[in-house]
Amino acid sequence: MTPPIDFQALFEKSPNPYVLLDRDLVIVSANSAYLQVTGRTLDGIVGRSMFDAFPSEPGSSSHQQLLSSLERALAGGMVDHLPLIQYDIERDGNVEQLYWSATHVPLVGETGETSYVLQHTTDVTELHVLRSTARTRSSGQGEAVEAAVFKRAQEVQALNDQLGAEVRRLNLLFEQAPGFMAVLWGPEHVFTMANAAYEQLIGGRDVVGKPVAEVLPEVVGQGFVDRLDRVYRTGELYLGRQERVALTPGDGDEPVDLYLDFIYQPIVADDGSTAGIFVQGHDVTEEIVASEKLRELNESLEARVTQAIEQRRQVELALQQSQKMEALGKLTGGVAHDFNNLLQVISGNIQLLYGDVAENERARQRLENAMAGVERGAKLAGQLLAFGRRQPLEPKALNVGRLVNGMGDMLRRVLGEEIEVETMASGGLWNTMVDPNQIENALLNLAINARDAMDGVGKLTIEVGNAFLDDAYAMEHEEVAAGQYVVIAVTDTGTGIAPEVLEKVFEPFFTTKADGHGSGLGLSMVYGFIKQSGGHIKIYSEPGEGTTVKLYLPRTHQIEDAMRPADMGPISGGSETILVVEDDEAVRATVVEMLSDLGYRVLKASDAQSALAIVESGAAIDMLFTDVVMPGPLKSPELARKAQRAIPDLAVLFTSGYTENAIVHGGRLDTGVELLSKPYTRNALARRVRQVLADRAGVDRPALEGGGTAVETVLLVEDDPLIRMATADMIRELGLSVLECSSAETALELLASETIDVLVADIGLSGMSGQELAWSVHRDYPDIRIVLATGHSVAPGEIAPDAKVLSKPFDEQRMAEALGRPRNA
Repeated sequence: MTPPIDFQALFEKSPNPYVLLDRDLVIVSANSAYLQVTGRTLDGIVGRSMFDAFPSEPGSSSHQQLLSSLERALAGGMVDHLPLIQYDIERDGNVEQLYWSATHVPLVGETGETSYVLQHTTDVTELHVLRSTARTRSSGQGEAVEAAVFKRAQEVQALNDQLGAEVRRLNLLFEQAPGFMAVLWGPEHVFTMANAAYEQLIGGRDVVGKPVAEVLPEVVGQGFVDRLDRVYRTGELYLGRQERVALTPGDGDEPVDLYLDFIYQPIVADDGSTAGIFVQGHDVTEEIVASEKLRELNESLEARVTQAIEQRRQVELALQQSQKMEALGKLTGGVAHDFNNLLQVISGNIQLLYGDVAENERARQRLENAMAGVERGAKLAGQLLAFGRRQPLEPKALNVGRLVNGMGDMLRRVLGEEIEVETMASGGLWNTMVDPNQIENALLNLAINARDAMDGVGKLTIEVGNAFLDDAYAMEHEEVAAGQYVVIAVTDTGTGIAPEVLEKVFEPFFTTKADGHGSGLGLSMVYGFIKQSGGHIKIYSEPGEGTTVKLYLPRTHQIEDAMRPADMGPISGGSETILVVEDDEAVRATVVEMLSDLGYRVLKASDAQSALAIVESGAAIDMLFTDVVMPGPLKSPELARKAQRAIPDLAVLFTSGYTENAIVHGGRLDTGVELLSKPYTRNALARRVRQVLADRAGVDRPALEGGGTAVETVLLVEDDPLIRMATADMIRELGLSVLECSSAETALELLASETIDVLVADIGLSGMSGQELAWSVHRDYPDIRIVLATGHSVAPGEIAPDAKVLSKPFDEQRMAEALGRPRNA
């Protein structure tokens, strides 16, 4: 790397005399050659006017010539020459008569005006004397002398031109140097020169002829003047690297931090002393700021990578937990079906035996003990299904606040007198869609857990309010969707839960209670039920500080459903005809006998195909009572649809120990479906049969166009998630079951596995279009009715035969018309 040019040294070492004047003709600086020919010292002339430092009569010819030349250079910005001027110099009290040749070079600043004049002088006294002497000699000798003088003058003029060019080059280099430069003189560090970069650095302040402390008072306390003093005193250079300096750009401005690389280079006089300091440097603020930003960026990236790794670890743990829960759920669901069938056989036969041992108290007691065991087994199976998110829910639009306030007395009886129970519901509470029976069971489970944590003494508080879970919270919690929720907070004053235990509380069969005092399924059941309801559960607890369990249930905009009061009247039978469809022979025999004892006429079938044959035979049937899970190609829901088409007033009651996805979608029973879960008691069977038959007789169920009932299923195909969600809610409001998907390809897969009555598809689907899907459905599933939704006009020949076009935007009334349903269904 080429070292920087030391312009001050070049100025000082030049053999040609130079003096620098400002616009007021005050001497700013002079080099050694000038001081030598004029017999002056720098301290004696710097800061003084040229005509003060070198006196002359104001009216004299030499005074006027010099002043005029300097003024021409200042005014015109052009170099001005004085070929010959008499200017006497006083030395040691004697006045020497001297003749000079001078060149005045204007130095132009950033504003375009001349800021300084650089004077180069040459002592031509000897030439002038030679010329005068030659005139007194013979012409021959005179001509020779004049020729010699003229040659010398030419040489002097050439030298002057060369020196002038040198001065201009030095000035250009000094002004256009990429770094800032300044020359300080004397112990007060008076500015004698400063280039444009330096003036820009300090905010354009006037510096020449002023000391540093006066021009830059803000740097005094920052140690920079101390460093200048040390360089001037010791003669040792100072090198600064990335040093911070606070400079004030202008009057009243706040200081700005800059970072500088610079050098203080001492200027050494002939006697070895330090005469001044040459300052040169670069502003490296941008590099420092960029480096700091890069460092912060690197730190931020490292933090984000660490966070991403932690998030991935959390996601992997959540996935493992989810997969474990899913596997356990499938296991519990598979076991529950057969287990509940066994319990149903046992339960049914026990109840049938009651009448045979009416007089035998000992036998009745044993049957009651056996029945208690059946009930415990049924409860266990129900808890397993709840944990696995596979229990059939019957959600209602519900004001949870009223439900919680209504539970107060029951909770006090269950928890005992030593536990204070407080229930609170905030005003303006939203409704939520939840199974009322299951939310009661969940709260009862939490209350019993709280009682055990408080050892029977303390306070239980149940609060209900509105809540909003934002996107940030949803990102941190698996399976949580951002949005509006109704939150139920159950708080106790118990012993709290240790962190290592808190991680396992939702796992099935995990319990901290002594053997025989807990199944470990209470919280698992609550967890599964809340998740199946589309909600979220969170536990806050610290040892010794009690526990709060928060249940978040999604908000619904539906009005609150009227709750049907529980039927607690006397058990009654009837004379109607019921077709029982059950593949398990033992279960079938038991239910047939139970219904017969209640007075009903019973027909039976072992599979759906056989049951359909009975229906199509023309037999008078009032109710179809069928298990959900049936062998053979014909599924129970399809059997129910075909049977209701053949017998419009036919009542349908499903039963199952595990519903899979036949009549339960999204964790909810399909609209219009009645289900009696296994195992059930004789009384439960009797009441449910009477209720379903009564509903059939007392309610005019709306029929779909072309026949059928409110249990028909609509396959909705829409690739816009917001439109799909709103349309699905609209269809459900019409009393129909809805399956949703986002593409025609997925719809074809569902059509192959599910029984569909109506296809509602958007024409403008990505991939296969809605029109192509409609033609495929018309060809392969001619019984399915088709509705195509579009925001554009469609020619009749472009759509499948008999397909209806529903123009966007549509409302519930137009959807009802397209589906052939009354508006108030």
